Amino acid sequence: MGISHYIKEIGRGKDGARPLSREQAADLMGQVLDGEVTDLEVGAFCLAMRIKGETSQEMAGFLDAVRQRLSRVPASAIRPTVVLPSYNGARRLPVLAPLLAQRLVEGGLRVVIHGVREDPGRTTTAQVLAAMGIPPLERVADVRNDVVNFLPIEMLSPALNRLLEVRRVVGLRNPAHSLVKLLNPCESRALVIGSYTHPEYLRSMTATYIEIGADALLSRGIEGESVADARRLQQTDAFIAGRPFRVQEAETGSIATLPDWPSDIAPDRIAAYIADVLAGRREQPAPITRQIGLVHCAVQAMTSGSSPGPGAAPDSAAGSRPAPCR
Repeated sequence: MGISHYIKEIGRGKDGARPLSREQAADLMGQVLDGEVTDLEVGAFCLAMRIKGETSQEMAGFLDAVRQRLSRVPASAIRPTVVLPSYNGARRLPVLAPLLAQRLVEGGLRVVIHGVREDPGRTTTAQVLAAMGIPPLERVADVRNDVVNFLPIEMLSPALNRLLEVRRVVGLRNPAHSLVKLLNPCESRALVIGSYTHPEYLRSMTATYIEIGADALLSRGIEGESVADARRLQQTDAFIAGRPFRVQEAETGSIATLPDWPSDIAPDRIAAYIADVLAGRREQPAPITRQIGLVHCAVQAMTSGSSPGPGAAPDSAAGSRPAPCR
């Protein structure tokens, strides 16, 4: 055993490195997750992949290894499931993933958020949910249909969480940071709301969704979170069993007005803003309303086998109620 022979292939620099097959990548990641390699090998793997970059075949293999070792969320016979990965947090703008999640629950979907509890210097979704009175679950089996469910990544996979924490030692991201944004932790099909920060991740995530036959929505997230940018519409693509569809074009031009959101991104301030929006005391940002409609259209396509079409039109009076898919 050992991964030194894989490191030789991927560690030859950006131009000299050779990609791994899906099977090789699954074997490599499996050994890392199972603790069968040394810390030095883990560090070499992380740095080599950071320089080389991951192919869709490699990401698919890494995901295969993770899912084989994951504590999976039981299937629901009552509601379709939407998964919101949340690993970036925010440094400048409010984290509104809990608003999206609550609206989707109100609209009849089961929502599972997985992510980190905290991140130094950032406000996380978990912290905002706690301020809203929604604590992390203590067991995967506790996931319910009628509430927002937050599962810390260490509950789903302690080994994957350890790999994420390598960043705090070496200061650079590694494949785990991309894996978690692609991950469906459920036993059954679920719509994953994906987000990216830089254009190269749009290309790599698109290729991986196609490779693994994913059900997903993908757009440029606000500070890397999976909720829509409340300032303007972003390009959004749907993937149904790996088939890509463009469901929203990006809004161009300068931003005319900013949302009436808090400038203070402390969890309690964001939670108070979300409560005001849910109660109708403040207007829900139109891009989030649009995203809610797109989610419902993609879920409908996922469960019926149809095309998601161009998505749902915004319905400012509906809150969580989607407009018909067209």
